Parts: sequence; structure tokens; C-alpha cells
Amino acid sequence: MVSIFEIAALLLTLSAIFGWINLRFFKLPHTIGLLLMGLASSIFLLGMHRLLPDLGIGARMTHAIGSIDFYSTIMDGMLAFLLFAGALHVDLRPLKNQKWAIALMASIGVVISTVVIAVCLWLAARALGFQLSMPWALVFGALISPTDPVAVLSLLKSADVPESIEAKIAGESLFNDGVAVVAFSALLAFALGSPDQVPQDLSFDTVSEVLAEQAPGAALFGLATGWIACRAMAAINDRIVEILISLGVCVATYAVCLRYGMSGPIAVVVAGLLIGSRAGGGISMKAKDHLFAFWEVIDEILNSVLFLLIGLEVLVLHLQGGHLLLVLAAIPIVLFGRLVSVTVPISLLSFRQKFAVGAIPILTWGGLRGGVSVALALSLPDSEAKPTILAVTYGVVLFSIIVQGLTVKHLVARTLKPA
Repeated sequence: MVSIFEIAALLLTLSAIFGWINLRFFKLPHTIGLLLMGLASSIFLLGMHRLLPDLGIGARMTHAIGSIDFYSTIMDGMLAFLLFAGALHVDLRPLKNQKWAIALMASIGVVISTVVIAVCLWLAARALGFQLSMPWALVFGALISPTDPVAVLSLLKSADVPESIEAKIAGESLFNDGVAVVAFSALLAFALGSPDQVPQDLSFDTVSEVLAEQAPGAALFGLATGWIACRAMAAINDRIVEILISLGVCVATYAVCLRYGMSGPIAVVVAGLLIGSRAGGGISMKAKDHLFAFWEVIDEILNSVLFLLIGLEVLVLHLQGGHLLLVLAAIPIVLFGRLVSVTVPISLLSFRQKFAVGAIPILTWGGLRGGVSVALALSLPDSEAKPTILAVTYGVVLFSIIVQGLTVKHLVARTLKPA
């Protein structure tokens, strides 16, 4: 049995080695470099296992990675820290200016994307001879619709995106996880209840009711815990205790929300935004620098481990070659769903506010999928649909992070180039 300490040691050591190799030789964006090297290592180990099974190297590595509960690791652990760290470093002022666009894309946009992707994938699956019912197609639409905050915020560090567009991408990615997780849970319950047809009681109102039950309470709770943390930090002048307060708020807010049926992602994002925006008032600049530096290190370490895990996860996915055609069909389908989900809110708001040139193509191509989608796909109970959904999810996520992540900077430069 592989211990938790041994798994952590393996992942951190590989992250350090691969990070050094990437910086020394390849100079790719850090997270993308780790994902690619993790993926290459997985393919190499699988090949070694086939050629030299007696060595047992591939089997031991597969066992080690298989010991990791990817869903619990992401959704019940890493996500709280990653969202809090991301929100802490986001400037709240541009987010306020783009609040309506962010709110619409993170709510209605997720619903639109879910439906468009589900219908198109269901049609594509039928045309290619795959047995994928509409309820399971809707489940896939829900889990693939949220843009991943970890991938997106990492991308924004390297791409010279206009402030208004950057605020929309960052704000949407921070909030739409909570919405998508709730929608995913509701749709999964329907899919398990009636696998062959769309349930009659499945409606926009039903999903909206579930969202309305979880999101407002989570936002208010995040505001409360964030405000308490700000007041507590302002009353002292000790960087260690202030860092401990921020850690306590992060984990306690997320844990209480999980316990009482509220959206943990939304709550920690609100708390992080409030603490980040108030970090200058009542807190010394030196303490603020230490607080931000600490969370930047946490963010980078967890980023590194997460993207390495995504690359290594291919060892235990048991992907089948027959799914390749559906993966190739799903990539443009997901991009089309993203395009529609971005275009509708922006078109509705364009009557009252002006948007930057190239907003729609940049928002579409810059909406990366990542670990959250993979974690949700891995959490699916065993069923006939799970292997197909898992293969398509993994293929779309790899394309999104590698191809979109490496090319969005060029798209921004080309789109914003003066005529």
C-alpha cells in the first residue's frame, strides 16, 4: 500500500525535476510544460510495461497514481486553496466594472453551454455509432462547461490581455465552477434515474432552484468569513498569525459549505476577493507582501502538482482507441458551445455597455478546461457511459490546455493588432 506521504513525495519530486527540465531546455509555460512531461512519462511507462512487463516499473507507477482519489484530491482539497489563492490576487476593481458580464457568463452561460454541447455531442455520438443517451450527454455538457480557474489564471500571467477582457475571463473562471458543480450534481441524479430518455421533470427551473438554494448562501457566508478575517488581521501586526488566519478562513469556509450543502467554491472565492481587496486597509504593507507571497507559493506548488497529475492520470484511465473519433468531434463541439455561451451574454449587454475589440474570440479561445472537468468525470459512478465521457473529457482538456493555452497569446496579439 502506497502511503499519502510517499505519493506527496513522488509528485513534489517529479514537479521539481520536470519544472527544472522545462525551464532549462523547453521554456514552455510552467504548467503546460509539466502537463506535457507528465503525459510523455505516462506514455513512456505504458510502452515500457508492454515491452518489458517483468521490470514492473510501469505497474508500480500505475499503482501509485491509481492510489490517488483524483476527485477527492481536487474537489475536497486542492480546489479550496487554488480558488482562494487565485481570488486573493485578482484586482476587485476591474471585476466590479464587468460584474454583469461575469454574472451572466458564469450562470446563464454555463446553462447555454451545457445544453448546446449536450445536443451536439448526442447527435455526433449517434452518427458515429456510440450509445450515449441525452441525460448522459447533459452530464458531459455540465462537467465540461466551466472554464478552469487554475488554467485560466495561469494563462493570464503570460498573455497580454486587455484589462476588461482579463477581468471577464478571470471572474467567470472563479465563479462558474460552483455553478457547474451544482448543475452537474443535479443532472447526474437525473441521468442515473432514467438512462434512456430525458426525464420529464428535468427543466431549467429545476436546476435553477438547486442553484438558488446553494449560491446565495455561499456568497453571504464567504462575505462574512472574509470580513471577520479582515477585521482580525487589522487588529494585529504579526505576519505569521495573519497567514494562519487566511489559511483558517480558506479551509473553514470550504469545509462548512461542504457540510451544510452550500457551494464551497463560490464561498472561498468571495472570501478571497474580499481579503485581497482589503489587504491594504489596516494591514501593513510588509505583512501584505508576506501574505501575498505565501499564497503565491501555495498557488504555484498546487498548480504544478495538479497539471502533473493530469498528465500522469492517463496511466489509469484505460482509454480506448475507438473513442478517438468522438474526441475529435467533441473538440469543435465544446468550442462551439463556448462560443454560443459567450456570444449570447455579450450580445445582451452590448446595448448598455461597450466591449473591447476581439472580446468574443479571445473569451472563446481563452476559456480553458482543466482539472475540475477531469475530477468530475472521474467521480462518475460505473456505467456504460462513463468510459466514453471520461475519454472525451480527457481529450478535450488536453487540447484545451496544450493547444489553446499555447496559442491564445498569438490570438490576442493578432486580434488586437492595429489595422
